[in-house]
Amino acid sequence: MAEEFEPKIVAFLCKWCSSAGSDLAGVSRMEYPPNVIPITVMCSGSVSPLYIFSAFNKGADGVLVSGCHPGDCHYIKGNFYARRRIALVKKLLEYVGLEPERFQMSWISAAEGVKYTQVIKDFVQELKPLGPQKKLRRTQ
Repeated sequence: MAEEFEPKIVAFLCKWCSSAGSDLAGVSRMEYPPNVIPITVMCSGSVSPLYIFSAFNKGADGVLVSGCHPGDCHYIKGNFYARRRIALVKKLLEYVGLEPERFQMSWISAAEGVKYTQVIKDFVQELKPLGPQKKLRRTQ
């Protein structure tokens, strides 16, 4: 019997909000798929498009960038910069032939552990029918 595909997700999480929401989900023992490799960044605005392409290149099936809600950024406008950059990255990914569903952005505060778990569950369910990402994966 063939194993069901389990997507690998790289999540760039803002230290001040989304990473804290992830921690809240963990310490509250909320259940969500173990498919995520969390990477804490100082701000969602500091996530370079190169980080995203590198994650796909190294085998990620999906990439999530998550930050503070608009207006609540610790660095004032960082999440607005991220939102603008993310829109551009989505267009670049589509241009190279990658499904846009493989890349997402979310706003999660430190108090939203339940939302974090739901975002991960939903993302995993959206990625499963797509199968493994092979378009940008580095061949060895």
